[in-house]
Amino acid sequence: MDTKIKNIVMENSNDIVNMWLEEVQKNKNQDYISTISDELFDSTNREFVNVIFTSIEKRGLTTELEDFSERLINLGWPLSYLTEGIQSFRRVTIDFILSRSETVDSDYLSVVLRAVDNWVDPIINRLVNEYSGSWEHIVSLQRVALQELSAPLIPVMENVTIMPLIGTIDTERAKLIMENLLDGVIKHNAEVVLIDITGVPVVDTMVAHHIIQAAEAVRLIGSTCILVGIRPEIAQTIVNLGIDLTKFPTKSSLRKGFQSALELTNRRIVDTGNDEDTIENLLDSLDRE
Repeated sequence: MDTKIKNIVMENSNDIVNMWLEEVQKNKNQDYISTISDELFDSTNREFVNVIFTSIEKRGLTTELEDFSERLINLGWPLSYLTEGIQSFRRVTIDFILSRSETVDSDYLSVVLRAVDNWVDPIINRLVNEYSGSWEHIVSLQRVALQELSAPLIPVMENVTIMPLIGTIDTERAKLIMENLLDGVIKHNAEVVLIDITGVPVVDTMVAHHIIQAAEAVRLIGSTCILVGIRPEIAQTIVNLGIDLTKFPTKSSLRKGFQSALELTNRRIVDTGNDEDTIENLLDSLDRE
């Protein structure tokens, strides 16, 4: 009986496809799909239904499903397009099979439902699994990229590096800051590290504790940590919370912190004189030539 039902579907695939296309077109709602051109939507629908029929014909032993779902993910199509499309195919196929039967009793209806479910359910499972797996992979890559950007260590000159922090600092990010900080100090042979918290909106007890731990870890491997970017409101918060930051230097701005870093590495900024005088002397020398 299942073979007979399958033959009915395959022999009348064009009619079922047309019925399905009409059904899917009705379901085009006001979300991402609504912004897609009619040409692209129509071509994608036809590819989708061809993939469905190919999967039914080959009993699911095909890679077209994975390839199709992966392309949709890369293009940003929602999972609802796949699931609603499959459910529409289920309804249309059942209606078509029943319409071709002269008599429909409960036994025949049960056979038809079971046969269609045996085709459709594996397709849904494979599409959802493929979509979920690809989505998780993309999210994982994005998470890694964000983590790399969330705690960068920038070598600005020999033996001096800067770690600018932006946004809130939670326990997971604090662990990443510690790891990047220690690895970067060794990698760049840094004698002084400037931790810039100008972009950190709130410094509470937990944030201060994480920063103190990072600074202490840097000190233990032989380098000096300077905390810069302490705004007046941050300074007041630190005092009110009773947080002890006396174990390592603090500066109100990155500029002052960088000057201290130069002094700690036996260097200093030297004023070479008036820039206008230097330019005038250069022009005089050109005229003499």
